[in-house]
Amino acid sequence: MSQTDSLWPLPYQYTATRINDLSHTKLEVSFDYNKSYLYGKAWITLQPHFYPTDSLELDAKGMEINKVSLIKGATSIPLKYEYDGLLMHIKLDKTYRKSEQYTIHIDYVAKPDEYAATQPTKLIGAKGLYFINPKGENKEKPTQIWTQGEPDANSVWFPTIDKTNQKTTEEIYMTVPAKYVSLSNGKLMSQKQNSNGTRTDYWKMDLPHAPYLFFMGVGEYAVVKDSWKGKEVSYYVEPEFGPVAKKIFGNTPEMMTYFSRILGVDYPWNKYAQITARDYVAGAMENTTATIHQQTAQQDSRELVDGNSWEETIAHELFHQWFGDYVTTENWTNLTLNESFADYSQTLWDEFKYGKDEGDEENYKGAQIYLSSQSEEKQLVRFYYDSPEDMFDAVSYQKGGNILHMLRNYVGDSAFFKSLNLYLTTNKFKSAEVHQLRLAFEEITGQDLNWFFNQWYYGNGHPKLAITYSYNDAGRQVRMIVKQTQQGQVFRLPVAVDIYSGGAKTRNMIWVDKPVDSFYFNSAYKPDLINFDGDKTLLCEKTENKSIDQYIFQYANAGKYVDRREAIEFCGRKLDDPKAVALIKKALKDPYYGLRLLALEKVDVNMNRTSLQTELKSTLEELGRNDKRPTVKGRAIGLLGKYENAAYRPIFENAIQDSSYSISGYGLQAMSRIDSARALQSAIQLSKYPSRGKLDESITAILIAAGREEAYELLLKTFSSMDISPEALQLMPQITLLMEKVIDEAKVNKGVDMIVRFRDRVPVQYQSQISGYINNLLRTLANKKSAAGLTAQEAYIRKYLPR
Repeated sequence: MSQTDSLWPLPYQYTATRINDLSHTKLEVSFDYNKSYLYGKAWITLQPHFYPTDSLELDAKGMEINKVSLIKGATSIPLKYEYDGLLMHIKLDKTYRKSEQYTIHIDYVAKPDEYAATQPTKLIGAKGLYFINPKGENKEKPTQIWTQGEPDANSVWFPTIDKTNQKTTEEIYMTVPAKYVSLSNGKLMSQKQNSNGTRTDYWKMDLPHAPYLFFMGVGEYAVVKDSWKGKEVSYYVEPEFGPVAKKIFGNTPEMMTYFSRILGVDYPWNKYAQITARDYVAGAMENTTATIHQQTAQQDSRELVDGNSWEETIAHELFHQWFGDYVTTENWTNLTLNESFADYSQTLWDEFKYGKDEGDEENYKGAQIYLSSQSEEKQLVRFYYDSPEDMFDAVSYQKGGNILHMLRNYVGDSAFFKSLNLYLTTNKFKSAEVHQLRLAFEEITGQDLNWFFNQWYYGNGHPKLAITYSYNDAGRQVRMIVKQTQQGQVFRLPVAVDIYSGGAKTRNMIWVDKPVDSFYFNSAYKPDLINFDGDKTLLCEKTENKSIDQYIFQYANAGKYVDRREAIEFCGRKLDDPKAVALIKKALKDPYYGLRLLALEKVDVNMNRTSLQTELKSTLEELGRNDKRPTVKGRAIGLLGKYENAAYRPIFENAIQDSSYSISGYGLQAMSRIDSARALQSAIQLSKYPSRGKLDESITAILIAAGREEAYELLLKTFSSMDISPEALQLMPQITLLMEKVIDEAKVNKGVDMIVRFRDRVPVQYQSQISGYINNLLRTLANKKSAAGLTAQEAYIRKYLPR
């Protein structure tokens, strides 16, 4: 059965027909914090796309419509309309022809919470407009307002044609409490103090962009200013993070310079701001000139000692200002034009800023996310799906990013970036589909690239290769057999094969394009290594009949990140072989910290081997004392703890006091192995101060083991500060285990409330699996409370469980 046949029950997703085109949108909005309402007035200027029309259809979800009229000079003419709670059908005063503009005025009330409550599913961003702690009832959480438009939720807070192939300029007058700052698209043109304790901020966006990219943010923030070529660059963070805002976001201007240079298109907008948000429903969002990040971006100074974990996301969202905002996907079918480029920007930035190994590791991680996602049936350009939400997956992001990496390798850097420049300049302020990207590459390279786009963009899956090598001494010839074992299409793959023999490397360019291909290469000597995909860019799964000696040679001589990683992975599974141990020992001193960490991981899972402990002891001591990377140093200290040697106490004591959460956490963990009382004393003391990451984990584990109630409060504090994430989910069993021992009813109820709020915010695509898991934890807890005779606590828990 073909993929099209298997998908026929899903609807075909057409590009939206353009009957009327948006031209300009002017909004006046104010907020009711008690009701979580927005009071709005919209002036929408449009014109027929091509054919004459006497009507207009607007997206307007869950609104109360007070008035609809046509503006003619100073006159307002009431218009007839029909409204079903999702769409407005407006009868115009006459038939308008192409290029004949008209302006509609709508007075309305947006009710995002009430609209979302009527929806059968909890789609990411379904509310469009979010009031966070609007009445200030939660003293541990700030009051904020933010919006999330992608894919089509901005029409919950303003009427529009909520389609990706529409573009409009924009003005917003936002009336907010005077104590708060606001952020929107474009430039802040003016601020007016009002007599009722509010302020009206006027934001203007003078270049066209898609309606889903409109944004509003309101709250108490420190606004830290930066600049790029005379344009304002700003970072909106919660006040406590003001002092470290530039350490988090401060590489943004350099990113803007780098991306502008390689694309040949300067950052196109008049400012760039980034804002953080509580309870944000996604990782981050590239609203034009006003990116929003979840609160995880806010790292304190000790976290940043270990490295900025959010830097790739910052690059990702910035690159969207070109790919997604400047040129926008024509429909969600072509989402790859937005997200694959943003995903690949993470590799580009890391490679530029931190070196080839860092870039290759980022690309490799993306490949593994896709390969483990079980997405082989999904095409990159997908015409059949239920909801746009279905497109936001490892295929559109990580697979697409890896495909761009392969395309760059195939055409070369110069042609790759010139092609991107042509695509951007040809389609600026427009929407596009993947064929236009292909045509740009064909124009620059002079090649027909349908073969590449057909298999990678319009096909599905990836190559699964079984590769065997042999050498004929008599004929002095290498034989390589490549078998494609995947189901479905046979891929056409341009591949570099490097043969290392007699102290030299010879590169052979081949095409793999059959179910089974045999290749022969002349070689005067038996090769030390045959390195298939010498540039290590191919997105595939592969098996090879290489020996341990060949992998050791590969580590030392092939040299790329993936070459060395493959050798470490292989030898990490063979640590009963002295040759493998020697390779891992060498890898512990690899110039790239990411591979030192990988080698430490392989050691960690094999530390029960006495011979390994003996062989690596001095190397681990050296790393634990002197490695320049806190994450490597910390991991090595953690492994030293497994020796349970009191002679390491000074190392552990110093580590506990280190500014790095990683080093401190591993030091505390290691101390618990040689002196549990000292570790508990340190954990109790450290629990009084902020802690995150490995330190938080170690403190909690030690307090739990000692049965200390401080662990419960610490866990709740940590959990309350986390967004929807696997890390937050991993804390829940620890929280519920401790809740079994807590007698204080108010404390138990507080923990239950937090867990339930988390459960109910889980995106719809993960609801069935995650909600069931969380409900089972709560059900077990309720049973424990019942057995202990704590019936009030049991009843409080059970009211949140499905009957």
